Amino acid sequence: MENRILIVDDDEKLQRLLKEYLENNGFHVLSLMDGSQVLKTISTKSPDLIILDIMLPGKDGLEILKEIRREYLLPVIMLTAKGEATDRIVGLELGGDDYLPKPFNPRELLARMKAILRRAVSGEKDDSSRKE
Repeated sequence: MENRILIVDDDEKLQRLLKEYLENNGFHVLSLMDGSQVLKTISTKSPDLIILDIMLPGKDGLEILKEIRREYLLPVIMLTAKGEATDRIVGLELGGDDYLPKPFNPRELLARMKAILRRAVSGEKDDSSRKE
C-alpha cells in the first residue's frame, strides 16, 4: 500500500517536481496551493504525511500547522525558505515533526519522510499492542 503525501506549497514548479519525484518513489501525492482546504483534504483523503510550506498566501504555514494539531497527529514536515534557527524552533515547537529549509535535496526530503513514516507505523504497532 502506497503512502499518501499532501504537499501544501504555492510554488507550482516545486509541487510538480516533488510530485513526480515522490510518485517515482512509490508515493501517492496530493497537492494544495494554499492552506484553505488542508483540514478538509485531511478528513477526506487521509494523507499519511504532510509537507507544509510556511510562506503561503492567506494563512501562513504556522497557522495551518496549529489548526492541524488541534485535530490530527499525522506527521508534518515544514518545508520553507525561512532557514533561521528561530524559524525552525518555532515550527518544531508548534508541532512540526521535521523542518527542511529550501533549497533542499529531494533525496534528503525522501529520507526524512521515510524515517518519519517508519516511526509513525512503529508507534501505531506499539499503541495497538497495549492493553487498556
